[in-house]
Amino acid sequence: MSMLRNIFAVIAGIATFVVAIMLVQQLGHQVYPPPTDINVDFGDPAQVRAYMATQPVGALLFVGFAWMVGAFGGTLVATKTGTLKPLYFGVIIGGLVLAGAITNLFIIPHPVWFNIAGPAAILLATYAAIALLDRSKQ
Repeated sequence: MSMLRNIFAVIAGIATFVVAIMLVQQLGHQVYPPPTDINVDFGDPAQVRAYMATQPVGALLFVGFAWMVGAFGGTLVATKTGTLKPLYFGVIIGGLVLAGAITNLFIIPHPVWFNIAGPAAILLATYAAIALLDRSKQ
């Protein structure tokens, strides 16, 4: 029974981080609407890199913030739902968010600062959720 509960907890954590990332990115698109006349060949990394360089810093910050909220929320939900220690769920959920973010960074060229800040934000948010829940379980 405990194993099923932990599997469900991971699924709930994944669902939470996916929804959280989508919601924060939707908010970002409301604040920084994407241009309607994008004239970029997304198959050409040089054109994509040039396009990304024109994006407002705030638009990129929304993406990083979405990853943070997803990692934090997903880890919280998984830990509160499951029976394992927060570290285990943090590694699973934070690791999945990080893997998705790194994949995104390889597919879509981003500014160097974002390639560092994005993954760092995920790691910090995951650590914060683990630390918060470790204290609450003592």
